[in-house]
This record gives sequence, structure tokens and C-alpha cells, in this order.
Amino acid sequence: MKKSFAMAAALAMAFSAVAVNTYAEGETKVYVTISDCNSALVLTQEPVNVTDIDGDGKLTVNDALYIAHENNYEGGAAAGYKTSVGQFGLGLDVLWGKENKQSFGYYVNSKMANGLTDEIKDGDYIDALTFPDPSNLDYHYSWFDAREGEGDPDKEVTLQLKALSFDASWAPVENPVEGAKITINGKETDFVTDADGKATVKFTEAGKNVVSAKGGNINIAPPSYVMQVNGEADTTTSTTTTTTTTTTTTTTSTVTSSSSAKTTVKASTTAKATTTSKNNSPKTGDPGAAVALVSLGAAAAAAFALRRRDEK
Repeated sequence: MKKSFAMAAALAMAFSAVAVNTYAEGETKVYVTISDCNSALVLTQEPVNVTDIDGDGKLTVNDALYIAHENNYEGGAAAGYKTSVGQFGLGLDVLWGKENKQSFGYYVNSKMANGLTDEIKDGDYIDALTFPDPSNLDYHYSWFDAREGEGDPDKEVTLQLKALSFDASWAPVENPVEGAKITINGKETDFVTDADGKATVKFTEAGKNVVSAKGGNINIAPPSYVMQVNGEADTTTSTTTTTTTTTTTTTTSTVTSSSSAKTTVKASTTAKATTTSKNNSPKTGDPGAAVALVSLGAAAAAAFALRRRDEK
């Protein structure tokens, strides 16, 4: 009997381990990029482990965007993301805290999605954008022909920038973007795309380099390419010397003294900003205060008992 029970327990544990491993292997990770109404990247290829949050039995664009907000927007998805069901199905009402008369765009692997309920798979790239002016649809999704890279300092990478537009029959058309200025970590560079939308970009700083673009012959939403340059991020150390002169005057002599104080400031050339939602509720209760109250109560009780004894 004991042996049978032990055998059953061992089998149960084995099946549990298999189930856990199967779930881990079946995780779906996608990379979410979101740009706001100011044409700024607020999320850049953020990894998101997707689950079926809306319970429709599949993993969709909606699931990925919801979880991206839940993990990265202050206040979570409840504060920054909202959808509703309308005439054409599930629609997007609020993206990154912005209600924009449903003037948004969402794309999977640089292709326009049919809707929020489009299915996604492991390794997909999800891009979502907000139109700066809901009444002006002359704003175009753009992307580079590569998503990410890695290399040593001074490596050069040639990227091609394209934008999405539509022909007379509303069929999607891809066009190269000419004259767009390349930015790295939000700063403009001297790299500009040519007539084919191509630009050769040189990376000099170690660490994460987020490449985007703006301007050009078409009004574009910001694209993204992430280059990880090997090595440690450079730091610069500057020394500032402050000289203070004090003059003391008496009736007989004047003494002038000078002192130098050095202040060293160390600054990093790269900075990573992370927005997370967390519980900021203060803790209730103070153990120290509780102990103090108990002690005071005990002292008061003892004093009262002594007083009663003296009265008797």
C-alpha cells in the first residue's frame, strides 16, 4: 500500500514537471513599440510575454498592447489603455493615456494589422502609433528594413527607411523616405536618407543605441532600430576649480588669502529611463509605536494598583 502511494505521488510530480516545462516552452514573447501624439517613441521594442487577457481563446494585438501598458504605463492598463466594441469590431479608444477619436494605427512585423484581434506569434514586432491630429490623416507609418543589431564601436550599418501610404483604390503601398534625418538616442545626426531611403549610420558609443528618423519628403511616425554596441558605456569626468578670494583690511595692514576648492562631477553619457507601475500605498502600523503604547499602558496600570493599595 505504501509503495503504491509513493509510486502515485512520484508520477503526479513527474506529470506536474512536464506540464510546467511545456508551459515555459510555449511562452509567447513579442516586442512592442509605441509612439505618442508628439511623434516620440515612448516604448521601443519592449519585450512582452503575451497571455490571453481578454479570454477570446487566442493571442492577439490587443493582448500585447494591454500587457505592454500594464507593465510600463504608470497606473497600468486601467489608466493608459482602453478599447470598445463598435460597428467594425474591437476598436482602440485610448493609447498611452491619449484619447484620440480612434485615430491610431497598429502593425505587425511592419505590415498593417486588420484589427486588434489579429493573432500574433512568438517573436513578432508590434508597432502602434497615435496620429498627432485626428483630423489630418497625412501621417505615415514608417520602418527600417532591420530591427536590431550588435557590434563593436565604429561599426557602420546601412538602413533603408520606408513609409506606408495608399493608392487610389486604398491598397497599401510602400515607398522609400528621402531626406529624413537619422537620430540616435533622441539626438539628431548628420546621417540623412537618400533617394532610396538608405543611410549608412556609424555607431561610436557603447551601450544601447536607439535609432529613429524624422522629416523627409513625407510626414512619418518615428521608426525604430536598436543597435547594441559592445563595451561599457563611456563616462566623462570633469573637474571644476572654484577660487575664493578673501580680503581682510585693518588699520595697519591688508592680508589677502586665496583658496582653491576642486569639485569633481562624474556624468554618464547614456541613461536608461524606465517607467513602471508599482504599489505606492504606505505601510500601516508601526511596531515601535505599538511597543511604546503597551509599555505606557502597563506603567499606568501599575501606578493605579499602587494608588489603590495606599488608599486601603
